[in-house]
Amino acid sequence: MPQRTLLFVVFDGVQSLDVTGPLEVFSGAERHAPGTYRIRTASLDGGPVRTTSGLTLVPDEALTAAEEPHTLLVPGGEGTRDPDPRLVGWLRAHGPRPARLVSVCTGAFLLAAAGLLDGRRATTHWAYCDRLARERPAVRVEPEPIYVRDGRVATSAGVTAGIDLALALVEEDLDRDVALSLARHLVVFLRRPGNQAQFSAQLAAQTALREPLRDVQRWITEHPDTDLGVEALAARAALSPRHFARAFRAETGMTPGRYVDRVRLEHARRLLEDTPGGIEEISRASGYGTPEAMRRAFRKAFGTAPAEYRRRFRPAAVD
Repeated sequence: MPQRTLLFVVFDGVQSLDVTGPLEVFSGAERHAPGTYRIRTASLDGGPVRTTSGLTLVPDEALTAAEEPHTLLVPGGEGTRDPDPRLVGWLRAHGPRPARLVSVCTGAFLLAAAGLLDGRRATTHWAYCDRLARERPAVRVEPEPIYVRDGRVATSAGVTAGIDLALALVEEDLDRDVALSLARHLVVFLRRPGNQAQFSAQLAAQTALREPLRDVQRWITEHPDTDLGVEALAARAALSPRHFARAFRAETGMTPGRYVDRVRLEHARRLLEDTPGGIEEISRASGYGTPEAMRRAFRKAFGTAPAEYRRRFRPAAVD
């Protein structure tokens, strides 16, 4: 494979982990297969930049002197809120050229400001997806996935999702074994698929205000294998099914059925990742009843069957 140049753009107010997370992945791949990657960092004028955590990064060069890379990576951070117009202008001029254009977290705002996401699917940190969609209506924002690939452009969610995306790119460039080896070395036990949700069912939904509804949320999480139909849940909350369904949605932001589906999917996923239990056993423990029902849920959410999900994403330590 010909050597690929990776250029990391840095600026004042950059999130340090957005830079160092993916950089550790690619530098690890270079150590594994020397000659694979040439990694460079660059700021507007080549001078040091101050990260949001107070860490100072000293880049290799100025953006104006950087050679055209194969992969251009733009991290996020507070510096994306009011970016230097010169940086946006440089991205507008140079962003269309690389074979791959990548953003981490709110780096998507810089790409969007340069017009590089217009008409494309993209994501960013879940807390800023609504803002990105509002400010950049030409961008097709997808708030749930941890990363999104749209042609040569890849955008990722908050901080550690940049590591997941970098691992996916290494797998694409080299192979799966190298990517998994790097994940284990970094103690990132799983290379998560891009369409995995940015957060768990419990975080995706708001916590209900009223105690009976909070109790129901806890019950669902602790007992995914029981009857979790609206009638049964309403009885636990001492409400009529109609009143319960309306109140649950109003206070959590999703219907009881969708919340139950997410909890069961998350429970099954964790059992597949963390235990040696059989598919039939896990389907019962997660409330699906049959392996076929769980298979349909996994194909809809992850595009793969439970057995394949386990094969790809269970840590070696479990085996």
